[in-house]
Amino acid sequence: MKKSLVGLVVFIALGMTAKSQVKIGFEVSFIEPQAHYAEVQMDLSGLQKEYTDVKMPVWAPGSYLVREFAKNVEGFTASAAGKPLKAEKIDKNTWRVFHAKANAVKINYRVYAFEISVRTSFVDAEHAFLSSTGIFMYPAGLLKSASTVKIIPYKTWSKVSTGLAPVSGQQFTFHSPDFDTLFDSPIEVGNQDVFEFEASGVRHEVAMVGGGNYDAARLKVDMAKIVEQGTAIYGENPNKHYTFIVHHFLRGGGGLEHLNSTVLGASRDQYTSERGYTGFLELVAHEYYHLWNVKRLRPVALGPFDYDKENYTTNLWISEGFTAYYENKLMLRSGFKNEAQFVTGLATAVANVENTPGAKVQSAAEASFDAWIKFYRPNENSNNTTVSYYAKGEVIGLMMDLEIANATKGKKSLDDVMKAMYEQGKTLKRGYTDAEFKAMTEKISGISFTDFWAKYVNGTAAADYVKYFGYAGVNVKNENEGKSIPYLGVSSRRIEGKIYINSISRNSAAWVAGLNVNDEVVSVEGVPVEAIIERMPVITGKKVGDVIKVDVIRDGVNKSIPVTLMANPNIKLVAELNANATPQQVAVRKGWFGI
Repeated sequence: MKKSLVGLVVFIALGMTAKSQVKIGFEVSFIEPQAHYAEVQMDLSGLQKEYTDVKMPVWAPGSYLVREFAKNVEGFTASAAGKPLKAEKIDKNTWRVFHAKANAVKINYRVYAFEISVRTSFVDAEHAFLSSTGIFMYPAGLLKSASTVKIIPYKTWSKVSTGLAPVSGQQFTFHSPDFDTLFDSPIEVGNQDVFEFEASGVRHEVAMVGGGNYDAARLKVDMAKIVEQGTAIYGENPNKHYTFIVHHFLRGGGGLEHLNSTVLGASRDQYTSERGYTGFLELVAHEYYHLWNVKRLRPVALGPFDYDKENYTTNLWISEGFTAYYENKLMLRSGFKNEAQFVTGLATAVANVENTPGAKVQSAAEASFDAWIKFYRPNENSNNTTVSYYAKGEVIGLMMDLEIANATKGKKSLDDVMKAMYEQGKTLKRGYTDAEFKAMTEKISGISFTDFWAKYVNGTAAADYVKYFGYAGVNVKNENEGKSIPYLGVSSRRIEGKIYINSISRNSAAWVAGLNVNDEVVSVEGVPVEAIIERMPVITGKKVGDVIKVDVIRDGVNKSIPVTLMANPNIKLVAELNANATPQQVAVRKGWFGI
């Protein structure tokens, strides 16, 4: 038995040594950027087996959809000592390279990159954005291996921006301790405008791509305020440096968080309007808050990642929804929103969820779990069957925050739960379970959240917004209450001058009468539709119970459909701070605001 144990130890040690001897290096260049291609060379040495499988991830963490990045790969070849090797594709994202006794292999392939988003790579004559999960392959079983990445910019480009650590003395060469880090580090290559600021002891680089009417000096100050407020919640900033990559378009938006960087989409001319500038700072606040929530404080299913398939969790309502909620708190605490704007915005967020028919069908936990098949693949009926885990999570975060503040008379808030869970994650060195998050909430607040979880997390109960806002002395009323507003229940779109039904709300007049998505609306009550309105939520001059005639063309056939108008079920919330709030409400409000 002793000999067997010794043999096993030796075998394991040899296996670990073999893995540690493998060296991995990448070189990315651009021969035809105008044709949207990146050229990738992958160098492997220290190989021990007869063959090596290399794999391309099928999804990008933070964006919960299998995107099949291997579809953009072409021209895959392998060689050793200058001689070609046999290579074959064995499944949708895996290539097997047969190298016999050769322990050093060179792999070359091209990636077509022409999809504009924060999660996909894009290359043209102006610049290259490399979203790493769609660019770099990894040797099977070696995700924990270190690698180097050398970028060779196109001849007219001069800058590289990334969160990866630079290799000393080697221009545009970076080091990654493992593939999780590499896949979480996008790279911008081109002639981007770069400026820096320091906040919370961290150097921040901002790479502005595509021009824009921004004021760098102003952004340095305002972005730093957001960084400081986020850091204040958790008591530490886990990075030494952080990179913002901002892509500007005629109309742009969206963001994707990374370990020590983020990619943002923005409209290049938005910065000179108050709304546009505030909108950009809200995006900064959202993505920067992910530095803690998701990238470190995360559900147990989200790391270590399986890059071959979906990674399911029921807690995206915390990961994304709470981040959406906290962008409001960071904006308030940074001085970019006042208290009235803060409560008004959150009341609107509640109304948006309550006005989504799918919120009565799908719970926050279900929305999280089914993100892979539903959230990123909406259809014309999605509004009736699903709810955004961003939107529902934001409302849950609001109610949970107020519940905690009320139970502790303003001494504790959701901030304390998030910080405690962050610290717990560092101790346990893993993500949290749903039960652990609930238990910490109960520990901090001193009350049970079992009923809350049943109603709002795993159930579809309507938000008791009067109760929760009332805890903080915020009066909220529904301006539509008691009104009987006729409602058709459709949205429409204009295509080549014609009006088509785009969606129909569940149980609305249009739903019951049998109007269909894709019906071309010709007239309503004999009046040509162009003379009415493009969107028809309210039929002017009619009453609830009236029957109207809607003429449509369906698949080339004219139809006249009678529709009995129903009352508008949607709510319109107005929030106001009560100047005569009780001492308890004032204490709750103070703890909730955190200012």
